[in-house]
Amino acid sequence: MENTPIFFADGESPKMIEAFKKAQETFKYFWRELSWEYRRIVPALNVACVKLAFTQEINNNTAVEHMWINEINFDGEKIKGILVNDPNELTNVANGDYVEIPVNQISDWLFATDDKTYGGFTIHAMRSEMSETEREEHDEAWGLNFGDFNDILVVYEQKEKPENIVEHPMSKNMKESLVEFIKTNPNELTAQDESGYTFLHREAIAGNSSIVEVLLESGADKNAKTYSDKTALDFAEQLKWEHLISLLK
Repeated sequence: MENTPIFFADGESPKMIEAFKKAQETFKYFWRELSWEYRRIVPALNVACVKLAFTQEINNNTAVEHMWINEINFDGEKIKGILVNDPNELTNVANGDYVEIPVNQISDWLFATDDKTYGGFTIHAMRSEMSETEREEHDEAWGLNFGDFNDILVVYEQKEKPENIVEHPMSKNMKESLVEFIKTNPNELTAQDESGYTFLHREAIAGNSSIVEVLLESGADKNAKTYSDKTALDFAEQLKWEHLISLLK
């Protein structure tokens, strides 16, 4: 990760700071799910948003506000999207702005599908301090079932299929069709986007080992670099996708 400071607001409770840390550690699973959501013909997610620490120097102090964005993209280093909150104190951003924030300024992430929520660490930290009635009112206001604040899920069907932690089921299911796609479209192996990212870079960032295997077996160059000089292995190591590191070395 970049060495950009992680901004926690003064006076945050230890419980909230722990929630920030858990969100940062698990964000890669959020992005993995969202990367597949963007490929689905029929959307599966009801909600997908990320909370980030926004900062501004005001009167020689660093003011911090944690606010949500949606329409999210992620390049392995920065999270990009549209701010959906009105700042209380900050004047350098506004609701509706397009923003790019370093990944280690994440303070939360949330997605919801099939009447279950995933992530929402700061939300659960707040819910843990509420009465049962307050939690019910809170969840009703969100229109989501947040469930047990002591049992936070991070991947779809985590309890039913714990193997989904390692590999997204769509990655395995798409393997055969990808082989045929590459045979028909071999240029996709070397094509680079406007930032120099290849197919292999993007799949490494999303942690899709089955897809990465197909790309490598089909001749993808694992030493290819983005215009910021990053290989697929660099991203796998930064995001701690352990199951990809041995494939890409």
